[in-house]
Amino acid sequence: QVQLVESGGGLVQPGGSLRLSCAASGSIFSIGAMGWFRQAPGELRELVATVPSDGSTNYADSVKGRFTISRDNAKRTVSLKMNNLKPEDTAVYYCNAAISSYGWDSREYWGQGTQVTVSS
Repeated sequence: QVQLVESGGGLVQPGGSLRLSCAASGSIFSIGAMGWFRQAPGELRELVATVPSDGSTNYADSVKGRFTISRDNAKRTVSLKMNNLKPEDTAVYYCNAAISSYGWDSREYWGQGTQVTVSS
């Protein structure tokens, strides 16, 4: 069974930094685009950053210049380095990936989510 597991969430002060990681495991044939989404209380889930298999990156305007997404195809992981964190960055962060299992078409998978709280 394919699974995505996030790690690295926690409490950090404004202006601080945090690194989130996500590892894919299971019967995986290939992995396409990977990314991070977040959802604050009472808000819709929003895209934070994505990184296709070619290594290019895409960021939401609110995090551009502060966050960096990267992937390691050999390790089947994707990470999100977050710098200069702000209170408005507080949310549950979810890992997402397009994964093809053996004998099946590609589909979207989600991690369980990891809480990031930015507060003084």
